[in-house]
Amino acid sequence: MNASDSEEDFYTERTALVPSENPAVPSYRPDTDLDPPSDTVSKRVPSRRAGPVTGGSGGSNSDQEMEGDDEELTLKYGAKHVIMLFIPVTLCMAVVVATIKSISFYTEKTDQQLIYTPFTENTPSVGRRLLNSVLNTIIMISVIVVMTIFLVVLYKYRCYKFIHGWLILSSLMLLFWFSFMYLGEVFKTYNVAMDYPTVGVIIWNFGAVGMICIHWKGPLQLQQAYLILISALMALVFIKYLPEWSAWVILGAISVYDLVAVLSPKGPLRMLVETAQERNEPIFPALIYSSAMVWTVGMASPMDAQQSGHETDEEVEQSVRRAEPERQQSHPHPEEELEEDRGVKLGLGDFIFYSVLVGKAAATGGDWNTTIACFVAILIGLCLTLLLLAIFKKALPALPISITFGLVFYFSTDFLVQPFMDNLAAHQFYI
Repeated sequence: MNASDSEEDFYTERTALVPSENPAVPSYRPDTDLDPPSDTVSKRVPSRRAGPVTGGSGGSNSDQEMEGDDEELTLKYGAKHVIMLFIPVTLCMAVVVATIKSISFYTEKTDQQLIYTPFTENTPSVGRRLLNSVLNTIIMISVIVVMTIFLVVLYKYRCYKFIHGWLILSSLMLLFWFSFMYLGEVFKTYNVAMDYPTVGVIIWNFGAVGMICIHWKGPLQLQQAYLILISALMALVFIKYLPEWSAWVILGAISVYDLVAVLSPKGPLRMLVETAQERNEPIFPALIYSSAMVWTVGMASPMDAQQSGHETDEEVEQSVRRAEPERQQSHPHPEEELEEDRGVKLGLGDFIFYSVLVGKAAATGGDWNTTIACFVAILIGLCLTLLLLAIFKKALPALPISITFGLVFYFSTDFLVQPFMDNLAAHQFYI
């Protein structure tokens, strides 16, 4: 198309460079009496009901409407997802506390320890015991750091099959071996006679259904229940085999590591989250508990990611047109899809260490006041963490605030409140 002098005056080089498939924008009219207009950035709202943004005086009104919709969605989904995270955390800690209070196997003193905590605390010297707990903590945190970096490197270079194999082996051990140990101790405690074939059938069905729900597909509630049970079983193993002082020092150190790993620019967990966001892929469900269904939104496969870089615009448009009817059939309700995208996610490690703190308080404190104080402290810390998440709108560590509150409440209740209550009971004073 050739430009000529007979065309309109506002047809300039700037408007000629605008592609035809872009949304219509107001024409540029040169005027020497007015200052050049400043570029405005509209806030992107993750709502599918928002209409197109128009320029001029209507743009400010539409921005205000979008901000209002964003605030409304935040209020609607924020409190809902807080409750949806409180329930699984509460259930996980309740399972651990009920097991600690009813089954003596997980509170009995034993010489067996984890391979990550080789130094024993069976010594009368307080200094030696403290030194051994610090050394155990250093070894444990070092193992966690190395394994996390290894996982990030594998994910960065798209070693998905290796990661899936690693997670499947871990899930197999938890769902079959640890479940067999737990079920055996439950039968011994309640004196239930059970033959090995029946136990084998129970464990096989429990483990097979769990593997399918976690690593493939299944009902959302069933997948969440299995993730809670896995976290509780792992927490019980830590409570059983971690030395007492080492457990408290490890809880404090893991909260500091979580803070550094998530918030530092080169932190391994931050790099993992950013890489997943860049690829538009969900993190593996065996590592993350989500308050909404994630695997139905659509996980990008490595082959799709490789092919997307070599497709032309026409091929992309054709693929979008072919995928649109399927998307409408599989997701008939846009409100449910919006709710799935806005789900709050919490790592299974957070469940495990929350339960370790409450379980250790129930095992060593021996009093319900200390256990309930730690339970309330963890929920308060989780609520504050979710509040900060709504403010900053980025990935935040879930351990530091909750673990700090839990440790403070544990030691203050165990050394201050409990002796005070005992003295009141001894002198028959009731408040």
